[in-house]
Amino acid sequence: MPVKLEAQRICLEYYQPRTGRRLLALDDIDLAIMDGEFVSIVGPSGCGKTTFLNVVDGLLPATSGRILLDGKVVTEPGQDRAMVFQDASLLPWRTVLGNVLYGLECQGIGTRPARQRAQHFIEMVGLQGFEHHYPYELSGGMQQRANLARALVMDPQVLLMDEPFAALDAQTREVMQEELLQIWRQAKKTVLFITHQINEAIYLSDRVIVFTTRPGRVKQSVTIDIERPRKLAVKRDPRFLQLEDFVWNLIEDEVRKTMLADRSSRGSAEVGPPDSGV
Repeated sequence: MPVKLEAQRICLEYYQPRTGRRLLALDDIDLAIMDGEFVSIVGPSGCGKTTFLNVVDGLLPATSGRILLDGKVVTEPGQDRAMVFQDASLLPWRTVLGNVLYGLECQGIGTRPARQRAQHFIEMVGLQGFEHHYPYELSGGMQQRANLARALVMDPQVLLMDEPFAALDAQTREVMQEELLQIWRQAKKTVLFITHQINEAIYLSDRVIVFTTRPGRVKQSVTIDIERPRKLAVKRDPRFLQLEDFVWNLIEDEVRKTMLADRSSRGSAEVGPPDSGV
């Protein structure tokens, strides 16, 4: 299987004007994702998962290193990548069909082929019959399906997903995970998925990448050797639970390092300079 997406020694620093310091958010990230692979990134809060996704999308320029897609350097957002955010952000004055058509209209694609293409993906995400409903008439899960159809209709090479189910209730989130795998099998896209939920990452993915605490680095790549297709019941399988414990221990190790560093920093601040006696 060929490499589809590659990060080569990605570093990203932010300048903080208030303090005059530079904050290292990502440090020397090397990562290769194969064509058609589903890869999730997990890690402690603030470790740079979303920042890395924005670099891959071309929204943030890396301080050093480069992103390659099909061997070509990524310098800006492009039609070969589509981002699915946590918030569906549908245009409230457009119906489901209108929202899915929007990108095709911007490309100047003819009305008839655009509608046929949009209808195909609306059906793929299970929204047939809701084409003429407005966002306020849809549940959160249905809005996120429309958001996914809007991304897929542009036929991206890579689908970038930033915690797309985080705002959903627990039951809807479980159902959406299963449906996403069905859509992924049909669409045959390469997916890079960000989540805080370990069992979500394991259930969906071929590999789970664990980031360290900030600055974000690749701590470990965990292969998920559970056969597909997967039903939600696999989350109760002993192999699944063992993987979940393993990934959690990797993250817990990073969280504890951060807590120890914070305590040490506070302790140093509390000692302060010696009393001058004045």
